[in-house]
Amino acid sequence: MVWEFSNDGSVQMGTNRGRYSFGDNHRIKIETSIATSVYQMELVGDKMTLKDPNGSKLVLTKVK
Repeated sequence: MVWEFSNDGSVQMGTNRGRYSFGDNHRIKIETSIATSVYQMELVGDKMTLKDPNGSKLVLTKVK
């Protein structure tokens, strides 16, 4: 699945659209019509890791 983050604060995750915003301590909030989630975010090279408070994580790789 492709996640596309735009400069205007919009995000598209597959067919779902939403908004994202950055918080303190490297946090990102993603709001969609389905849910609102806050993740701990880590950027290393072309990888963005989103860690959920319950311990699960999602690793996204930048498409060039």
